[in-house]
Amino acid sequence: MTSAVITQRVLPRSNAVSVVLVIAAAALTTLAAQWVIPLPFTPVPITGQTFAVLLTGAALGMRLGAAGQLLYVGAGAVGAPVFAGELGGGWGPERSGATAGYLIGFIVAAGLIGYMAERRQDRTFPTMFTAFILGSAVIYAFGVAGLMIVLDMTLNEAMVAGVVPFLVGDIIKAAGAGLLLPGAWRLVGED
Repeated sequence: MTSAVITQRVLPRSNAVSVVLVIAAAALTTLAAQWVIPLPFTPVPITGQTFAVLLTGAALGMRLGAAGQLLYVGAGAVGAPVFAGELGGGWGPERSGATAGYLIGFIVAAGLIGYMAERRQDRTFPTMFTAFILGSAVIYAFGVAGLMIVLDMTLNEAMVAGVVPFLVGDIIKAAGAGLLLPGAWRLVGED
């Protein structure tokens, strides 16, 4: 059974609103990507991107959430300066390098989280937190695959470089986002 996501509950449904929401999701991810903390022991920096990906996926639903991340990744692929720490954009190892897999994972994770939100998993902290942990796992899976392909790492090396340093931070992000959606539903008088 599908249900309205929070943006459908508070905003009118129209093509124009959908376009604005998709652009807003890409813009929020771009802003979150500019909050960068490089780590000397891994090619993957800490950013706010996963928080934006998970939150916009839940708020917009499967189709629009994935579209927002597709727009974000597509904008970077054609040269827009949207990726973490980049002054110019562009796709490929010379630009997105170690994070290429994560970027593709953003699209899939936003769609998954949106799918779960459409099934009312965004109404309580336990279900939303669980959804965000699953979304993070999807991002990690794509990220690890990207590290293995682009940087020729073994699975163990990719896990150590691309997952382990981020687990605590991503649990905190999932908890924060897991509080926001159920809280927003309470504000609009629905659970």
